[in-house]
Amino acid sequence: MALAFDTAFCRLVDIPLPIVQAPIGGLATPEVAAAVSAAGALGMLSMTWKKPDEIDGIVARMAELTDRPYGVNLILRTEQEERLRRCLDAGVRIVSTFWGDPSPLIPIAHAAGAIVMHTVGSAAEARQVVDAGVDVVVAQGWEAGGHVWGNVATMALVPAVVDAVSPTPVVAAGGIGDGRGLAAVLALGASAGWLGTRFVASEEAQAHPRYQELLLSATETSTYHGTVFDGGWPDAPHRTLRNSTIDAWERAGRPATGARPGEGEPVATDGTGDPVLRYQSTSPRAELDGDIDALSLWAGQSVALVRELKPVRDIVNDIAQGAADVLSETASIVRR
Repeated sequence: MALAFDTAFCRLVDIPLPIVQAPIGGLATPEVAAAVSAAGALGMLSMTWKKPDEIDGIVARMAELTDRPYGVNLILRTEQEERLRRCLDAGVRIVSTFWGDPSPLIPIAHAAGAIVMHTVGSAAEARQVVDAGVDVVVAQGWEAGGHVWGNVATMALVPAVVDAVSPTPVVAAGGIGDGRGLAAVLALGASAGWLGTRFVASEEAQAHPRYQELLLSATETSTYHGTVFDGGWPDAPHRTLRNSTIDAWERAGRPATGARPGEGEPVATDGTGDPVLRYQSTSPRAELDGDIDALSLWAGQSVALVRELKPVRDIVNDIAQGAADVLSETASIVRR
């Protein structure tokens, strides 16, 4: 019998494994998300910066690759109603939102029969969005890679959110990199784990090979949390690998935006030849060329657990089996 978990989130979105692939920016291609979903978890696509007329083609590509559930993510720092409606019209039925107030979009999604997930950083915020109609809360701990909404660690945040919004399903994000982490957040009351860094280091991810190489060699102390890479997304805390850009900024005394060393200089070019500037908020994709080490190398503290580039299916299977083993072993130490 295939491995399966019975959690509220798994039942709601119809998946056997309580694992969600974070949208990981421009690296979350249909090939990545479909492979995650096909393996029994929930793949996610980032639609935030897609042109609305691109959405139909992306959803059609997902339909070619898998018939399993998947979701789309929209960051609310920009107006997203048009993209949401295009996703819903194309048949998307799981929507994740982040970095803003989801209230105006919830009725639109629900009218189409879609499930709405929203990422929070506190129990108070979780209660607010559930009162507004959100179906699933994603509790993002401070350990998370990429843009980080709150400042509470996963271990403290998840049970607080679970207690605040039960029976609404809670998905835990931040610091989860293997089966032990998934088992831990399930023990805290979460219904699933949300992983990003682990999936960036997958064979299907369109991450630059140098970026993946740096992830594989990093430790739990290799990350930096702050607002250095603010080009295009100002005043937004994030977690990345420490690198030459951060080191130079710190040596200069951590000057404010506008007075930082090398500010505005091109450090790489994208697939069309356009420059990628130092301090720009970007995902180091495979087609970039230049000083990859100097870019925003998004990574969570779970990066220390990422030691091998693997196919998505193997990543999902290893995490699920690892969690099942830990939960069984943990149960065996109890004497009644």
